[in-house]
Amino acid sequence: MGSRKIRDVIQHQTIVTLPPHTPVRDAAVLMAEKRIGAIVVTENGKLTGIFTERDGLFRVLAKGLDPATTALSQVMTSTVTTVGSDKPLLHALHIMQENSFRHLPVVDSGVPRGMLSIRDALDYELVHFLRDIEKKEALTEKL
Repeated sequence: MGSRKIRDVIQHQTIVTLPPHTPVRDAAVLMAEKRIGAIVVTENGKLTGIFTERDGLFRVLAKGLDPATTALSQVMTSTVTTVGSDKPLLHALHIMQENSFRHLPVVDSGVPRGMLSIRDALDYELVHFLRDIEKKEALTEKL
């Protein structure tokens, strides 16, 4: 995991973005359709914020706001920590752990390239871990 770059993890992603004026309801519908937990909010192709499922719960529903009339810009996180695609995956995981993030936008020169989720990183590692176990078991059977 240490030498893998973030770009390797997000290489098959299609980044999902919405403009800041989008109603929360529309964002939630899109997130459900795409089965994602966060949306990158952009204006003129540049990152302006991030809206997560937790934002929807804590900043919209818990406060009694109407998702149909509340714009993402009203409830998104606008001061966003990001990471570049050329960084090692461990660097991103460290940022996520230090800040209790589940999602971390990948941005190169101000342009969003993807969204790293804790699941992305762990799913990859789990698959390789299981493959290693299978190889060891097959080797043990041969011996």
